[in-house]
Amino acid sequence: MKPIAAPALNTRLDYLDAVRAFALLLGIVFHASLSFMPIFIGWAVMDVSTSPFVASFMHVSHSFRMELFFLIAGFFSHMTFHRKGSGSFMKSRFTRIAIPFVAGWFLLKPLIVSGWVMGSESMRGEVDILNGLKIGFLSLGELPTGLLVGSHLWFLYYLLLVTGAALAMRAIVGRSERAYAVLTRWSDAVVSWVARSRFSWWALAVPTGACLWFMSNWGVDTPDKSLAPHWPALALYGGFFGFGWVLHRQAALIESFARVTCARVALCVASVWVSLALSGYQADMGHPQLDLIRAGHALSYSLMMWSLVALSIGVFKRLFDRPSKVVRYIADGSYWLYLVHLPIVIWLQIVFAELPFHWALKLAGISILTVVISLAIYELVVRSTWIGALLNGRRRERWLKF
Repeated sequence: MKPIAAPALNTRLDYLDAVRAFALLLGIVFHASLSFMPIFIGWAVMDVSTSPFVASFMHVSHSFRMELFFLIAGFFSHMTFHRKGSGSFMKSRFTRIAIPFVAGWFLLKPLIVSGWVMGSESMRGEVDILNGLKIGFLSLGELPTGLLVGSHLWFLYYLLLVTGAALAMRAIVGRSERAYAVLTRWSDAVVSWVARSRFSWWALAVPTGACLWFMSNWGVDTPDKSLAPHWPALALYGGFFGFGWVLHRQAALIESFARVTCARVALCVASVWVSLALSGYQADMGHPQLDLIRAGHALSYSLMMWSLVALSIGVFKRLFDRPSKVVRYIADGSYWLYLVHLPIVIWLQIVFAELPFHWALKLAGISILTVVISLAIYELVVRSTWIGALLNGRRRERWLKF
């Protein structure tokens, strides 16, 4: 049967490109902040300057950045699927997700391991760069033990899983015109209600909170320990991807879903405050009302998640709903930046760890230097080459002319 045509979108959605770039760049700042935690969390290195504000920032940013990315990924995936057809869509997903996942893991994992080795040495006052690199590349010989462990590229693996699930479901339901019509009618109705209703965030928070209840921690687990799916995380990210996929069928509704109002901002602020307040009880395993507190945390965390996702889209629509060469350049390069940033971040954290500066200055320095270094590599050896074509769909001209 022929697919129902999605709404025609003939122009590039600059603000959604900006949202996707924001989600990925926020991930760089998130990882850069890990060395400034006031307690040791097992990260590669711990800085001499720390702050409890970093823990709050991590709590809030971790709650929505990847969910935002998966929603936008679902939206653009549905757009690409209907523009290019299933064959071209699957080919593009393989080249833009599967290849970077495999190649990136083999290229970046040794550098990340070397960062852990040198970070441990730095806390003892000594760093051997060559030995760290040697141990890092020798770690590849331990395969398949530890496959996926310690890599930030897990998000590509889960993007492949949810994309495959979406295609499989559509293929199965698409065999019956009646089943396909019923599914699309109900899914469109649900998304339409969610986008328009003032109570939609509360309704969305219930199934999201159910996913959070089965996480190992009071928040979203990072599923980077095994290729075996982490089912609560897969359900969570799959839900955001699926919402974005269906939202594109009625693309005009994104304005209603992401509208910024005083009431919505107030609800967002309240959910952030409650979530932060309740998260402190996670370590109090003997509290008589622990389950009730955890349920309240799951609900407030879910409200924080959905409100920040929606408001982020709304704010970026107001600010970037127009063509901008700078925004498009950063959006094009953000995928590359996120793929390669982690070893750069860790190495810079080691360099900055013992410097006698305020943590905020060092965090800003690490984040900015990581982006600058990654963008320089992108401009010089990626953007106009076959690597850029693989990541962005086509080669793009360099900004710098030589």
